[in-house]
Amino acid sequence: MQVRKARLQDATQIFEIVNAHSHDGTLIRRPFSEVCENIRDFTVALSDAGVFLGCGALHLYGPHLCEVRSIVVKPEAKGRGAGSAILKALLDEAESHGVQSICLFTRIADFFFKYGFRIVEDKAELPDKIFKDCQNCPRLHRCDEVSMVRGRIPRVSILGPKDEAQQLVRLAG
Repeated sequence: MQVRKARLQDATQIFEIVNAHSHDGTLIRRPFSEVCENIRDFTVALSDAGVFLGCGALHLYGPHLCEVRSIVVKPEAKGRGAGSAILKALLDEAESHGVQSICLFTRIADFFFKYGFRIVEDKAELPDKIFKDCQNCPRLHRCDEVSMVRGRIPRVSILGPKDEAQQLVRLAG
């Protein structure tokens, strides 16, 4: 298996796999233009024969926080290490940028525990994520995702103050 940074030529496969998992709310639907604009955030896994197996992205909020997002593998790649390989590459990338707080929202928390992630009980502790995605999510008022972090919860926010994020979460509650 090969894991590498995505190229623009991978955008169609990324778009298809991400949006194939958006109908049930597992991932947020992304327009093709957004995938293309953010292609440098993505890492892909390919089989030894060069077949696309899955992807994941690392979104940088700033030196205080980044987010693992859109991590998904094809059904035939599940249990073969593709998801783990993608996640390890994203964690290495975060480390190369010097970002020590990494967050994610998921429904499969068990997968991430073994990589040092822990549950954050109050989603408002991650206001950058809330202001970036949550307020526009169709599941805002019925969110069933678990917020997780690896490293310390940041004390700063770039996209909005923590008190506003806490108010937004309470309204959604």
